[in-house]
Amino acid sequence: MCLSSLLCHEFVVALSFIACVAGLALLWNVKPEENEAIETERILFRMSFTYWLVYCIAFGIQKLVLPDWENVTTTLKITTALSYFLTFSCIVSLPLHKFAVHEEVEE
Repeated sequence: MCLSSLLCHEFVVALSFIACVAGLALLWNVKPEENEAIETERILFRMSFTYWLVYCIAFGIQKLVLPDWENVTTTLKITTALSYFLTFSCIVSLPLHKFAVHEEVEE
C-alpha cells in the first residue's frame, strides 16, 4: 500500500510539473496590461506556477540523490518545504487580491 501511494504521488508531481511548464508558457506570451489589478493577478499566477515548478524539481532531485548525501538531502527538503509554502501563499493571495480589487471598485 505504501509503495503504490508513493508511486501515485510521484506520478502526480511529474504531471503537475508538465502542467506548470504549460501554464508558464501560456502566461509568458500575454501582452502586458495597463490595468494594474490584472497585471498583479497575472504576476501572482506566474509566481505560484514558478514556486510549484521549483517544488517539483526539488522533489524529483530528492528522489534521485543518494541517501548518504545528508547535506544535499537536507537542503532539498528545506527547498521543497519553502516552495510548497510559497505556492500556498500565492494561491491564497489570489482570491484576497480579487476581493480587494472588488471592494475598491465598489467604493
